[in-house]
Amino acid sequence: MTRRPVLEMDPTRRALTDLFATIRDELAEAERVFRRELESRFPFVQQLVDHCGDYRGKRLRPALLLLSGRACGAITEAHPVLAAVVEMIHTATLVHDDILDESMVRRHAATVNAEWGNETAVLLGDYMFTHAFHLAASLETTLACRLIGRATNRVCEGEMQQVHHRGNLDLDEAGYFAIIDGKTAELTAVSCRLGAHYAGADAATAEAFDRYGRNLGIAFQIADDVLDIWGDERATGKSLGTDLEKQKLTLPVIHLLANAPAAKAAAARRLLERARPECREELVPLLEEAGSLDYAWQRARGHVRDAIAALDGLPDSEAAASLRVLAELSVRRSS
Repeated sequence: MTRRPVLEMDPTRRALTDLFATIRDELAEAERVFRRELESRFPFVQQLVDHCGDYRGKRLRPALLLLSGRACGAITEAHPVLAAVVEMIHTATLVHDDILDESMVRRHAATVNAEWGNETAVLLGDYMFTHAFHLAASLETTLACRLIGRATNRVCEGEMQQVHHRGNLDLDEAGYFAIIDGKTAELTAVSCRLGAHYAGADAATAEAFDRYGRNLGIAFQIADDVLDIWGDERATGKSLGTDLEKQKLTLPVIHLLANAPAAKAAAARRLLERARPECREELVPLLEEAGSLDYAWQRARGHVRDAIAALDGLPDSEAAASLRVLAELSVRRSS
């Protein structure tokens, strides 16, 4: 198995560690629940689960669920369980995404598909999905299962839509936002909604937290898409340029094709149609000339503003302040 290099914690993760201080104990409990639920008596299966431990990244979704609960009053026994559930679902989608993208590296480690093959990676993702729903069903009501089931359906729809539109150089912004609303924002939205609901929030408040999570998820995905083009693999710790190689149109590229002069747009189309590994390097000057990077960041910041506005009227608290800063941080990161 490929060993991970010893790396200094990046600035984003240091900032998140500070923001998560108010839920540190609950986040640790969610991690214990996660590991306990996925524990296997078979050494090989346990090796796979352990391998995913560090490449899961920032623990954003469980933290959102717990912070939302804290901001609405109190964290209950259900919150760490639900935090583990949403992290299992997210991890499963990462494992499956790496197969679809043929990614070799995530979080400075070999992906499951690179290390053990696609069959094993598919089964590991399924293993995590089934455990997530088994764990959610352990709660007293079926609400969490229903909400998480609906969210997972929408995540899968978003992923299938993205696969369907590979190579569609005429994909517009509306189509792009429909994809990322499903594949990314739906899970951040339901994380915040569950956190609020299980803290006793009323329906209007739970809906506001859903809007917060949805807008944050959209901003986060736009930032991810920008980093896939302009990022540094040493900082992100994962394979970059996969969107371009797989002919998946993201917001900067859609903006370029729609707004660049005809000759530049035609040159970009030729690059995208060939989908070579060098496409990323050759496309960057065209994107920069068209102002596509600035445009993407502008749209992401608009969703950050909408996320923060959704929390208007919430009582002041350390958790609420962390949620606001977290939204800002979603577009101020290098990984």
